[in-house]
Amino acid sequence: MDRRRLTAIGVVVAALGAAAAVALPSFAGDGGAPVGAPTGGAVEGADPEVVEAMRRDLRLNESQVAARLKTERWASGVVDQLRSDLGAAYGGSWLSADGSELNVAVANAAQAQRVRAAGAVPKVVERGVGQLDTLKSRMDRTAARAKQVSGWYVDVASNTLVVLAEPGAEAAGWRFVARAGVPRSAVRMATEEQPRLFADVRGGEPFFIGNGRCSVGFAVTGGFVTAGHCGRVGDRTTGADRAPQGVFRASSFPGDDWAFVQVNNNTRVLPEVTDFRGGVARVAGSQEVPVGSSICRSGSTTGVRCGTVQARNATVRYPQGLVGGLVRTNVCAEPGDSGGSWISGNQAQGVTSGGSGDCARGGTTFYQPVNEILQRNNLTLLTTQNFRALGSRR
Repeated sequence: MDRRRLTAIGVVVAALGAAAAVALPSFAGDGGAPVGAPTGGAVEGADPEVVEAMRRDLRLNESQVAARLKTERWASGVVDQLRSDLGAAYGGSWLSADGSELNVAVANAAQAQRVRAAGAVPKVVERGVGQLDTLKSRMDRTAARAKQVSGWYVDVASNTLVVLAEPGAEAAGWRFVARAGVPRSAVRMATEEQPRLFADVRGGEPFFIGNGRCSVGFAVTGGFVTAGHCGRVGDRTTGADRAPQGVFRASSFPGDDWAFVQVNNNTRVLPEVTDFRGGVARVAGSQEVPVGSSICRSGSTTGVRCGTVQARNATVRYPQGLVGGLVRTNVCAEPGDSGGSWISGNQAQGVTSGGSGDCARGGTTFYQPVNEILQRNNLTLLTTQNFRALGSRR
């Protein structure tokens, strides 16, 4: 995790890719063409499998899916510009619940007109996002004393830090806030179940690490990215057929939750996410989307599930230790979904870390942004555009 990265800006980053021999499961729908096939999708910028999953989980019709994705692409560009123009007054951004309206927080009322001129709705707030990030850094530095606290994150919509205390442990949560030196007025206390890792049960087309297994994330030159808790540097992997596949060349957990597996010459990775039924979602890039944007997760236990991005810059306390810089979502997941792909439209967003709840009653799931994995390890995401130029193998 790059501590210098200001992740509470209300814009979600990421990038993913799937392996050919170890693809990702269960997009709802039957079609989807492999790399090189003409797109011809009904919704520009998204494969039919993603559209169908969004229709199911977000309860949208096809025209609403198209409108939402178009708005999210527009919002990404507007947020980039306003973040630069507003400077310290920028307080974060988020889409409305229906995805039709972009809200931008400003800590200086005089800047509200600039936001309106860009087509967004200004929300005058007390703190800029830089201030929120600074306060969160205080909490991160006091993490060892965060007893009975599951995690904490920046919530740009409420202009506060949200601290997640275990049920019945709100007093312990406030003690943690006081030790960190963060004003109570800048904090909202909430309770949440203890998050756990989704690494103990793996399904679908897995890759194996000894007797354990996880899901492939996204294809990069040389191999694929996945969750860091799946293996350590030097651990060897085998594919779904138990043939030798690769080796962990980089891994970070806790602190972060990312890893890079370098594959051997017998393994080919593709810039696709598969549903195991003949359909694929192609990965075109890893452009950021704002908080509130739709997002879909593919995992080997529960298939494809969709929801929305809730917050960035989340710190989570797992039993194994703290992980920071994660993205919080309301998408469900279950054990075995670890390391799997998160995608918005055709833009890669991250790899599954962990969470709480399940897909029967709903839950919260966190993912590690993939753009950070790429930057930290000098990796290049494989996309439909660069696949042939960079070479289809490794």
